Amino acid sequence: MSVKIIAEIGQAHNGSLGMAHAYIDALSKTGVNAVKFQTHIAEAESSIYEPFRVQFSKQDTTRYEYWKRMEFTNEQWKGLKEHCDEKGVEFISSPFSNAAVDLLEKLDVKCFKVGSGEVTNFLLLERLAQTSKPLIISSGMSSLEELDKTVDFLKSRQVEFSILQCTTSYPTKPEQYGLNMIAELKGRYDVPIGFSDHSSKLETSIAAVTLGAEIIEFHAVFNKEMFGPDVSSSLTIEEIRTLTNAIRNIEIATANPVNKNDNTSFKELKAIFEKSLAVNKDLSTGHVLTFSDLEAKKPANKGISATNFKDVIGKTITRGMKQWEFLTKQDLNE
Repeated sequence: MSVKIIAEIGQAHNGSLGMAHAYIDALSKTGVNAVKFQTHIAEAESSIYEPFRVQFSKQDTTRYEYWKRMEFTNEQWKGLKEHCDEKGVEFISSPFSNAAVDLLEKLDVKCFKVGSGEVTNFLLLERLAQTSKPLIISSGMSSLEELDKTVDFLKSRQVEFSILQCTTSYPTKPEQYGLNMIAELKGRYDVPIGFSDHSSKLETSIAAVTLGAEIIEFHAVFNKEMFGPDVSSSLTIEEIRTLTNAIRNIEIATANPVNKNDNTSFKELKAIFEKSLAVNKDLSTGHVLTFSDLEAKKPANKGISATNFKDVIGKTITRGMKQWEFLTKQDLNE
Protein backbone atom coordinates (compact mmCIF):
# COMPACT_ATOMS: atom_id res chain seq x y z
CA MET A 1 0.00 0.00 0.00
CA SER A 2 1.40 3.39 -0.95
CA VAL A 3 2.01 6.17 1.56
CA LYS A 4 -0.96 8.49 1.96
CA ILE A 5 0.28 12.06 1.54
CA ILE A 6 -1.87 14.76 3.13
CA ALA A 7 -1.22 18.46 2.61
CA GLU A 8 -2.87 20.54 5.30
CA ILE A 9 -4.29 23.87 4.25
CA GLY A 10 -5.54 24.46 7.79
CA GLN A 11 -5.90 28.21 8.28
CA ALA A 12 -3.50 29.16 5.47
CA HIS A 13 -6.51 30.53 3.58
CA ASN A 14 -6.83 33.19 6.35
CA GLY A 15 -10.61 33.12 6.09
CA SER A 16 -10.67 33.77 2.34
CA LEU A 17 -12.85 31.34 0.40
CA GLY A 18 -11.08 32.24 -2.82
CA MET A 19 -7.70 31.51 -1.25
CA ALA A 20 -8.98 28.15 0.00
CA HIS A 21 -9.99 27.19 -3.54
CA ALA A 22 -6.64 28.44 -4.86
CA TYR A 23 -4.85 26.08 -2.47
CA ILE A 24 -6.92 23.14 -3.75
CA ASP A 25 -5.98 23.99 -7.33
CA ALA A 26 -2.28 24.30 -6.52
CA LEU A 27 -2.00 21.25 -4.28
CA SER A 28 -3.88 19.01 -6.71
CA LYS A 29 -0.91 19.43 -9.09
CA THR A 30 1.74 18.31 -6.58
CA GLY A 31 0.90 14.61 -6.35
CA VAL A 32 -0.62 14.64 -2.85
CA ASN A 33 -3.48 12.25 -2.10
CA ALA A 34 -5.51 14.59 0.06
CA VAL A 35 -5.87 18.17 1.19
CA LYS A 36 -6.91 18.85 4.75
CA PHE A 37 -8.78 21.73 6.28
CA GLN A 38 -9.81 22.54 9.84
CA THR A 39 -13.51 23.05 10.47
CA HIS A 40 -14.02 25.66 13.18
CA ILE A 41 -17.35 26.77 14.58
CA ALA A 42 -16.34 29.42 17.07
CA GLU A 43 -19.43 29.31 19.30
CA ALA A 44 -19.24 25.52 19.62
CA GLU A 45 -15.53 25.14 20.31
CA SER A 46 -14.18 28.32 21.85
CA SER A 47 -14.87 31.29 24.09
CA ILE A 48 -13.54 34.79 24.66
CA TYR A 49 -11.30 33.32 27.37
CA GLU A 50 -9.23 31.19 25.00
CA PRO A 51 -5.65 32.55 24.87
CA PHE A 52 -3.64 32.89 21.68
CA ARG A 53 -1.07 30.15 21.17
CA VAL A 54 1.08 32.77 19.48
CA GLN A 55 0.04 36.42 19.22
CA PHE A 56 0.32 36.38 15.43
CA SER A 57 -2.79 38.42 14.59
CA LYS A 58 -3.04 42.19 14.55
CA GLN A 59 -6.67 42.15 13.44
CA ASP A 60 -8.19 39.67 15.90
CA THR A 61 -8.36 40.87 19.50
CA THR A 62 -9.23 37.40 20.80
CA ARG A 63 -8.62 33.85 19.67
CA TYR A 64 -12.40 33.46 19.48
CA GLU A 65 -12.58 36.27 16.92
CA TYR A 66 -9.89 34.53 14.87
CA TRP A 67 -11.83 31.24 14.80
CA LYS A 68 -14.95 33.19 13.85
CA ARG A 69 -13.09 34.71 10.92
CA MET A 70 -11.92 31.25 9.82
CA GLU A 71 -15.45 29.90 9.47
CA PHE A 72 -17.12 29.00 6.20
CA THR A 73 -20.84 28.41 5.66
CA ASN A 74 -22.23 24.95 5.01
CA GLU A 75 -22.59 25.79 1.33
CA GLN A 76 -19.02 27.04 1.14
CA TRP A 77 -17.74 23.85 2.74
CA LYS A 78 -19.79 21.88 0.23
CA GLY A 79 -18.15 23.84 -2.58
CA LEU A 80 -14.68 23.11 -1.22
CA LYS A 81 -15.46 19.40 -0.97
CA GLU A 82 -16.82 19.35 -4.53
CA HIS A 83 -13.73 21.19 -5.77
CA CYS A 84 -11.50 18.51 -4.23
CA ASP A 85 -13.60 15.79 -5.87
CA GLU A 86 -13.24 17.51 -9.25
CA LYS A 87 -9.46 17.74 -8.82
CA GLY A 88 -9.06 14.11 -7.76
CA VAL A 89 -7.80 14.77 -4.25
CA GLU A 90 -9.53 13.62 -1.08
CA PHE A 91 -11.12 16.28 1.10
CA ILE A 92 -10.27 15.80 4.79
CA SER A 93 -10.95 18.10 7.70
CA SER A 94 -10.33 18.19 11.43
CA PRO A 95 -13.52 18.95 13.36
CA PHE A 96 -13.06 20.82 16.65
CA SER A 97 -16.60 20.36 17.93
CA ASN A 98 -19.50 17.95 17.61
CA ALA A 99 -21.24 20.64 15.57
CA ALA A 100 -18.32 20.54 13.12
CA VAL A 101 -18.68 16.74 12.86
CA ASP A 102 -22.34 17.20 12.01
CA LEU A 103 -21.40 19.69 9.29
CA LEU A 104 -18.75 17.43 7.78
CA GLU A 105 -21.02 14.39 7.88
CA LYS A 106 -23.37 16.20 5.51
CA LEU A 107 -20.48 16.42 3.05
CA ASP A 108 -20.02 12.63 3.11
CA VAL A 109 -16.32 12.75 3.96
CA LYS A 110 -14.42 9.46 3.85
CA CYS A 111 -12.58 9.95 7.13
CA PHE A 112 -11.93 12.43 9.92
CA LYS A 113 -8.69 13.84 11.28
CA VAL A 114 -8.46 14.27 15.05
CA GLY A 115 -6.16 17.14 16.02
CA SER A 116 -3.58 16.81 18.78
CA GLY A 117 -5.64 18.82 21.24
CA GLU A 118 -8.69 16.57 20.79
CA VAL A 119 -7.16 13.18 21.58
CA THR A 120 -8.53 13.24 25.13
CA ASN A 121 -11.83 14.87 24.12
CA PHE A 122 -13.94 11.75 24.54
CA LEU A 123 -17.14 13.66 23.84
CA LEU A 124 -15.84 14.46 20.35
CA LEU A 125 -14.43 10.94 19.95
CA GLU A 126 -17.82 9.46 20.84
CA ARG A 127 -19.51 11.61 18.19
CA LEU A 128 -16.88 10.57 15.65
CA ALA A 129 -17.34 6.91 16.59
CA GLN A 130 -21.03 7.29 15.83
CA THR A 131 -20.18 8.14 12.22
CA SER A 132 -18.45 4.76 11.70
CA LYS A 133 -15.82 6.59 9.60
CA PRO A 134 -12.06 5.91 9.90
CA LEU A 135 -10.09 8.34 12.06
CA ILE A 136 -6.55 9.68 11.76
CA ILE A 137 -5.32 10.56 15.25
CA SER A 138 -2.55 13.13 15.74
CA SER A 139 -0.61 12.35 18.92
CA GLY A 140 1.21 15.68 19.29
CA MET A 141 0.34 16.52 22.91
CA SER A 142 -0.46 13.03 24.20
CA SER A 143 1.47 10.80 26.55
CA LEU A 144 1.46 7.06 25.88
CA GLU A 145 -0.83 6.63 28.86
CA GLU A 146 -3.33 9.04 27.31
CA LEU A 147 -3.00 7.36 23.93
CA ASP A 148 -3.62 3.98 25.55
CA LYS A 149 -6.95 5.24 26.89
CA THR A 150 -7.93 6.73 23.55
CA VAL A 151 -6.99 3.53 21.70
CA ASP A 152 -8.97 1.44 24.17
CA PHE A 153 -11.96 3.76 23.73
CA LEU A 154 -11.83 3.56 19.93
CA LYS A 155 -11.34 -0.21 19.88
CA SER A 156 -14.30 -0.66 22.23
CA ARG A 157 -16.37 1.27 19.66
CA GLN A 158 -14.87 -0.81 16.81
CA VAL A 159 -13.54 2.33 15.12
CA GLU A 160 -10.95 1.97 12.36
CA PHE A 161 -8.09 4.37 13.08
CA SER A 162 -4.47 5.26 12.48
CA ILE A 163 -2.07 7.30 14.60
CA LEU A 164 0.38 9.98 13.54
CA GLN A 165 3.58 10.65 15.46
CA CYS A 166 3.51 14.40 15.89
CA THR A 167 5.22 17.06 17.95
CA THR A 168 3.18 20.15 18.77
CA SER A 169 5.93 22.68 18.30
CA TYR A 170 6.00 25.26 15.51
CA PRO A 171 8.40 24.83 13.81
CA THR A 172 9.62 21.52 15.21
CA LYS A 173 13.38 21.26 15.83
CA PRO A 174 15.32 18.12 14.83
CA GLU A 175 15.72 17.00 18.43
CA GLN A 176 11.93 17.09 18.76
CA TYR A 177 10.93 15.04 15.70
CA GLY A 178 10.45 11.78 17.60
CA LEU A 179 11.13 9.59 14.59
CA ASN A 180 11.82 6.74 17.00
CA MET A 181 8.15 6.74 17.92
CA ILE A 182 7.10 5.41 14.51
CA ALA A 183 8.38 1.92 15.31
CA GLU A 184 7.29 2.16 18.95
CA LEU A 185 3.72 3.11 18.07
CA LYS A 186 3.55 0.35 15.44
CA GLY A 187 4.58 -2.23 17.99
CA ARG A 188 2.38 -0.87 20.75
CA TYR A 189 -0.91 -0.49 18.89
CA ASP A 190 -0.67 -2.62 15.74
CA VAL A 191 -2.46 -0.01 13.61
CA PRO A 192 -1.21 2.08 10.66
CA ILE A 193 1.27 4.69 11.91
CA GLY A 194 2.16 7.90 10.14
CA PHE A 195 3.97 11.16 10.74
CA SER A 196 2.57 14.68 11.03
CA ASP A 197 5.35 17.16 10.37
CA HIS A 198 5.76 20.74 11.54
CA SER A 199 9.47 21.13 10.77
CA SER A 200 9.13 23.02 7.47
CA LYS A 201 11.83 20.73 6.06
CA LEU A 202 11.74 18.07 3.35
CA GLU A 203 14.06 15.58 5.00
CA THR A 204 11.81 15.02 8.00
CA SER A 205 8.99 13.36 6.08
CA ILE A 206 11.46 11.51 3.84
CA ALA A 207 13.11 10.04 6.93
CA ALA A 208 9.71 9.12 8.37
CA VAL A 209 8.80 7.20 5.22
CA THR A 210 12.05 5.24 5.27
CA LEU A 211 11.29 4.35 8.90
CA GLY A 212 7.89 2.94 7.99
CA ALA A 213 5.43 5.83 8.15
CA GLU A 214 2.29 4.93 6.17
CA ILE A 215 0.76 8.42 6.25
CA ILE A 216 2.57 11.73 5.87
CA GLU A 217 0.96 15.05 6.76
CA PHE A 218 2.39 18.56 6.60
CA HIS A 219 1.18 22.16 6.39
CA ALA A 220 1.09 23.94 3.04
CA VAL A 221 1.62 27.62 2.31
CA PHE A 222 2.05 29.62 -0.89
CA ASN A 223 4.87 31.70 0.56
CA LYS A 224 6.71 31.54 3.88
CA GLU A 225 6.32 35.28 4.29
CA MET A 226 2.54 35.01 4.44
CA PHE A 227 0.35 35.72 7.47
CA GLY A 228 -0.83 32.96 9.79
CA PRO A 229 0.02 30.82 12.82
CA ASP A 230 1.41 27.84 10.88
CA VAL A 231 3.51 29.57 8.21
CA SER A 232 6.84 28.92 9.93
CA SER A 233 6.10 25.19 10.06
CA SER A 234 4.81 24.82 6.48
CA LEU A 235 6.14 23.71 3.09
CA THR A 236 5.69 25.70 -0.11
CA ILE A 237 3.90 24.26 -3.14
CA GLU A 238 7.19 23.61 -4.95
CA GLU A 239 8.67 21.93 -1.86
CA ILE A 240 5.59 19.71 -1.65
CA ARG A 241 5.98 18.69 -5.28
CA THR A 242 9.61 17.75 -4.58
CA LEU A 243 8.62 15.85 -1.45
CA THR A 244 5.87 13.80 -3.11
CA ASN A 245 8.26 12.78 -5.90
CA ALA A 246 10.85 11.76 -3.32
CA ILE A 247 8.34 9.68 -1.35
CA ARG A 248 7.14 7.87 -4.47
CA ASN A 249 10.75 7.10 -5.45
CA ILE A 250 11.40 5.71 -1.99
CA GLU A 251 8.33 3.50 -2.35
CA ILE A 252 9.67 2.11 -5.63
CA ALA A 253 13.04 1.47 -3.99
CA THR A 254 11.64 -0.32 -0.95
CA ALA A 255 9.36 -2.42 -3.18
CA ASN A 256 12.39 -3.62 -5.14
CA PRO A 257 14.99 -5.00 -2.70
CA VAL A 258 18.41 -5.65 -4.18
CA ASN A 259 19.91 -9.14 -3.91
CA LYS A 260 23.63 -8.65 -3.34
CA ASN A 261 24.15 -12.42 -3.73
CA ASP A 262 23.42 -12.08 -7.44
CA ASN A 263 25.54 -9.68 -9.48
CA THR A 264 25.12 -11.34 -12.88
CA SER A 265 23.51 -8.19 -14.26
CA PHE A 266 26.89 -6.45 -13.84
CA LYS A 267 28.84 -9.01 -15.88
CA GLU A 268 29.61 -6.63 -18.75
CA LEU A 269 30.39 -3.70 -16.46
CA LYS A 270 32.68 -5.84 -14.32
CA ALA A 271 34.68 -6.73 -17.43
CA ILE A 272 35.15 -3.01 -18.10
CA PHE A 273 35.81 -1.72 -14.60
CA GLU A 274 37.67 -4.56 -12.93
CA LYS A 275 41.41 -4.96 -13.48
CA SER A 276 44.19 -7.31 -14.45
CA LEU A 277 47.75 -7.44 -13.13
CA ALA A 278 50.55 -5.63 -14.97
CA VAL A 279 54.17 -4.84 -14.19
CA ASN A 280 55.00 -1.25 -13.36
CA LYS A 281 58.59 -1.25 -14.63
CA ASP A 282 60.82 -2.97 -17.14
CA LEU A 283 61.80 -6.42 -15.80
CA SER A 284 64.37 -8.94 -17.04
CA THR A 285 63.96 -12.68 -17.51
CA GLY A 286 64.24 -14.56 -14.20
CA HIS A 287 63.17 -11.60 -12.06
CA VAL A 288 61.44 -12.60 -8.85
CA LEU A 289 58.23 -10.62 -8.53
CA THR A 290 57.55 -8.48 -5.47
CA PHE A 291 54.52 -6.41 -4.47
CA SER A 292 56.29 -3.23 -5.59
CA ASP A 293 56.56 -4.61 -9.16
CA LEU A 294 52.81 -4.80 -9.67
CA GLU A 295 50.01 -2.54 -10.86
CA ALA A 296 46.34 -3.20 -11.67
CA LYS A 297 44.99 -2.02 -15.04
CA LYS A 298 41.70 -2.13 -16.89
CA PRO A 299 40.14 -4.16 -18.32
CA ALA A 300 39.60 -7.47 -16.61
CA ASN A 301 40.38 -10.75 -18.35
CA LYS A 302 43.65 -9.57 -19.90
CA GLY A 303 45.64 -11.96 -17.77
CA ILE A 304 45.75 -12.61 -14.05
CA SER A 305 43.03 -10.95 -12.02
CA ALA A 306 44.17 -8.25 -9.61
CA THR A 307 42.22 -10.17 -6.97
CA ASN A 308 44.92 -12.89 -7.11
CA PHE A 309 47.98 -10.67 -6.74
CA LYS A 310 49.31 -12.72 -3.81
CA ASP A 311 49.63 -15.77 -6.05
CA VAL A 312 52.31 -14.14 -8.23
CA ILE A 313 54.54 -12.68 -5.51
CA GLY A 314 57.74 -14.73 -5.24
CA LYS A 315 57.33 -16.22 -8.72
CA THR A 316 59.98 -15.69 -11.43
CA ILE A 317 59.11 -14.40 -14.87
CA THR A 318 59.99 -16.43 -17.97
CA ARG A 319 60.69 -13.48 -20.26
CA GLY A 320 61.76 -9.88 -20.21
CA MET A 321 58.76 -7.56 -19.73
CA LYS A 322 58.18 -3.92 -20.57
CA GLN A 323 56.65 -1.43 -18.15
CA TRP A 324 52.80 -1.66 -18.03
CA GLU A 325 52.60 -5.03 -19.82
CA PHE A 326 49.85 -7.32 -18.56
CA LEU A 327 51.06 -10.36 -16.62
CA THR A 328 49.78 -13.80 -17.69
CA LYS A 329 50.24 -17.29 -16.31
CA GLN A 330 52.51 -18.04 -19.28
CA ASP A 331 54.90 -15.37 -18.02
CA LEU A 332 55.47 -17.20 -14.73
CA ASN A 333 57.57 -20.18 -13.69
CA GLU A 334 55.40 -22.52 -11.67
